[in-house]
Amino acid sequence: MFRLDNKICLITGGGSGIGRSISTLFAKQGATVYIFDVDRERAGETVTEIATAGGKALYVDCNITDRAAVQQEVLAIGHNEGRIDVLVNNAGIAHVGNVENASPEDMHRLLGVNVHGVYHMVQAVIPFMKAQQQGVICNMASVASLVGLADRFVYSMTKGAVTGITLSVAKDYLPFNIRCNCISPARVHTPFVDGFLKKNYPGREAEMFRQLSATQPVGRMAQPEEVAGLALYLCSDEAAFITGCDYPIDGGFTRLNS
Repeated sequence: MFRLDNKICLITGGGSGIGRSISTLFAKQGATVYIFDVDRERAGETVTEIATAGGKALYVDCNITDRAAVQQEVLAIGHNEGRIDVLVNNAGIAHVGNVENASPEDMHRLLGVNVHGVYHMVQAVIPFMKAQQQGVICNMASVASLVGLADRFVYSMTKGAVTGITLSVAKDYLPFNIRCNCISPARVHTPFVDGFLKKNYPGREAEMFRQLSATQPVGRMAQPEEVAGLALYLCSDEAAFITGCDYPIDGGFTRLNS
């Protein structure tokens, strides 16, 4: 079950964190993985890890905020492979702040990656999925789009847009057997979290990590592999009856916090 044999899968931000776990798991399950990332070093490490384990992965040096670049790269992959089966829109960036201290530059930067990037990738793969009369799109949203998080104004707004994109695409492409769902993680222990703590709480990293972990009712952060497991299910044939849904993976954060 949950095999992706002979599937061509595009994963944005696939070089690190959640994206790296998704890339390695999909390759392990038989997919050919194309990793879209701007971090050549980390993406290269992920490709090497997958190849060493006997999987197939290729690095695509592409900034998803650049629509023309996305169109060019996706077109080349589609023509070379003859199909595109799965798109995982994982790439995203964060911002800490409320509406008063969110600058136009912050807004532009997050919209570029978190919203325009998703739009560019979806728009590029849809023609291939329509032609083959099937395909799966999985977008990475956030619990920030489901509940109010303090000092996450721009981030919450962009992730809310991802949820809207997911519903719209799922509705519009039902006749073509194209499924579209999204995942809403709570805090996940990734290199981003470690970097955030080091930058903002020097000398107090361990203490703040415990505090952040305790905000999840289960008492810990998610591991990237756990989010990857959900992505694998949603992109597999076993989830063929699921479309237009958002899946919180949050240790009870959205429903069990008192």
